[in-house]
Order: sequence, then structure tokens, then C-alpha cells
Amino acid sequence: MARHNLGTVIGFEFVRTVTKRRFWIGTLAVPVIMAIVFGLIFLSNTTTDTAAEAQKSAQFRISYTDASGLVTAGDAALFRARPAGSPDAGIRAVQSGTVDAYFDFPAHPESTAVRVYGTDRGIFENGKYGAVAQAMLARAVEQKIASPQLSTLAAGKAQIDTVTFEGSRESGGLGTVVPPLIFLVIFYGLIVLLAGQMLNSTLEEKENRVTEMILTTLKPTTLIAGKVIALFAIGLLQMIVFTSPIVIGALFFPGELSLSALDLPPLIFDPVRMTVGFLILVGGFALFTTTLVAIGAVMPTAKEAGNFMGVMMALIFVPFYAVALMVSDPHAVIVQIFTYFPFSAPVTALLRNGFGSLNLLEAGIVIAILFGGAAVMLRLAVRLFQYGSISYTSKVSIRTALRGGSRRPGSGAAPTTPAG
Repeated sequence: MARHNLGTVIGFEFVRTVTKRRFWIGTLAVPVIMAIVFGLIFLSNTTTDTAAEAQKSAQFRISYTDASGLVTAGDAALFRARPAGSPDAGIRAVQSGTVDAYFDFPAHPESTAVRVYGTDRGIFENGKYGAVAQAMLARAVEQKIASPQLSTLAAGKAQIDTVTFEGSRESGGLGTVVPPLIFLVIFYGLIVLLAGQMLNSTLEEKENRVTEMILTTLKPTTLIAGKVIALFAIGLLQMIVFTSPIVIGALFFPGELSLSALDLPPLIFDPVRMTVGFLILVGGFALFTTTLVAIGAVMPTAKEAGNFMGVMMALIFVPFYAVALMVSDPHAVIVQIFTYFPFSAPVTALLRNGFGSLNLLEAGIVIAILFGGAAVMLRLAVRLFQYGSISYTSKVSIRTALRGGSRRPGSGAAPTTPAG
């Protein structure tokens, strides 16, 4: 019977939430925005490629003067550039429209700026003048060096591959940092979007004045546990919806959404760090869920409960003030406090796990704290809801509730409304 009641609560809470219009508006807003961003990226890449191809074939009239003697007539001819009689003559030619651009190469271009004058074609297209001037000078220098190898090295274009080691094992660098941090992004998304639902999960019945009726047929533990499990199921549904644009984009538009332009290294999924990250995510989500449910059980109205929402949200952003220390000195006192304080532990531990500074012993302690804290908060939420189930106008006294024994409304003795 108890198992049947638990399933009933889970099903009711899940269906009640997912059938609300505002739930889907908030949930679908994220993938819709992501789809729009991906679409804009695709359109931008297409437009950029088209513009680049057009600019390659575009021709414009150039004149130049060269006090350095680096640019030869042959180099200039490749760019269809003609010598100008003097700098003033070159500038006047641009102003009159005789030429589109004039380049003034100084005697010492290594220390003096090359002056470029051109006809205004718009803030984006004007950049082509400087690019062509740079290309002319680079071509001239390559001809002087007369060695493609030395030209490449002199231009600082040598390819560098860096390999680091953790003891005798090769480390993955940035490629191992990104995958574990995905759990941090998921944690923030779930908490930010579900915090209100967590807080109101017990307040709704209190404000509707139906808690006495519910508790005559259900144990408080069954009711609260069912609500928490339903919130986990809702979070899982939202997580699937959030990741759907990324999965669809990766399957059907891999080229357009490629991050190769960012020069990111290959991603390495370390099974240990991914497992630790998943457990911290689940434990942190459980702790915040049960805590917000407990706060909802204490407060008489959603308006009063909302004041505590800001405090809980602040706790998940405070660790970012110590990000630099997490990277440079993960054993600093403030980092250790953030690591083991239950409500800052999820974010801090997920960051340290991503950066590779959270060892297995520390990870085990954090996971135990999170799951243990969630169990304590679940028990506290049950007690507070049980004691304050008919406290419609005043806040439940936590001290009184903890001393109030294990009675519940509907069990024979009439519950006493707490004084405050």
C-alpha cells in the first residue's frame, strides 16, 4: 500500500507539473534559443564564406610609395599596385577617386606604422586595405629572405604541440577539463529552472488548505519522498530537452556547428572524473531539492519563501569568486571551506573535478557530505511539513518542530498550530 501511495504521489506530481503551460514555456525556451543561436551561426558562417570568396575575386586600384626599398615592382605587380609620385599625390588620388587605396610604406616598417588610405566602403569592408598592405609587405620580405622555411619561422607560424605528464602518464590538458565541466552546466540549468518548483512543491497544498486531507491517507515521508523523486524525474526530462539541440546539431549539421575554429584539442572522457562529476551532480541536486522543499514546508506563503530563494541561489555562485585559487592553490583555506561546506560543495567540487585538483579521497568525502546532507534535509522536510501542515498564517518554528515528536495530523491527536 505504501509503495502504491508513493507511486501515486510521484505520478501525480510529475503529471501536474509537465501538463502546465508555463513549464513547457520555460523548458522549451532553452532549446529554442539554442536552435536560434545555431541557426545564426550557420547563417553567419555561410555569409562569411560567401563574402570571403567574393573578396578574393574583388579587385581594387592601389597606388603606393616605399621608402624602405623592400617592395619591388614585381611584388607590387602581383597586387596590381602602381607607384605614386609622392605621399601627397597618393592621398589626393584616393580623395579624387582615381585609386581606391594608397599605401605609404615607411623607411623602417619594423618600428614605424604603414599608413593606409582608402575609399570608405563601410566599417567591415575597409579592413581589406590593411590586409592587402600587410600581404604586400610580407611578400616582399619573403622574397628578401629567399627561403620559405625561414619566412615561416620569422613570421612566428611554427606549429607547437605541447605534451604534459602526470607522473609517467600523459595528461590530456584542456581536452580532459571540458567534459567534466558539462555536469556543472547541467547543475546550474536544473537548479535555476527548477528552484521555484522545488520551493512550491509543499507550499501549494498549504496555500490550498488541503494538507489535512492529504495527510489522512498518506504518511508525510511518502508524500515528501514522492515529491522529491518527481522533481528528479522532471529534472531528467528537462535535461533531455536541453541537450536535444546539441545532439540533433551534432548528428545532422556536424560541419556547420564544428568548433574547429576555436582550435580546441580532442575531448578526452576520463571515466573516473566523469563518474565523480555525475555523483556530485546527483548529490548536489538532491541536497538543494530537499532543502528547498524543507523551506517550503516552513513558510506559510510563496511570497515569504521567495526571500530565501535568493540566498540559496547566491550559494551556488559564491564559489566563482575563488576560481583563480582553485586552479593555482586548491588547498587554500577558502577553497577547502567551499569544498566541504554542503551548499557550496557541488559547484566547488565540480570545478575542481574539471580542473583535475580533486583527488578521489576528497571526492568521496564531498559525495558523502552531499548525499548525507540530502538525507538529513529530507528527514527535516518531512518533520517540518508534518508539524506545520496546518500552519497557514505563520512560519513554522524549526526548534519546536524538532522537539514536537513524531505525530502527524489525522493520527488521532489534533495538531497544534505553532506560535511562530
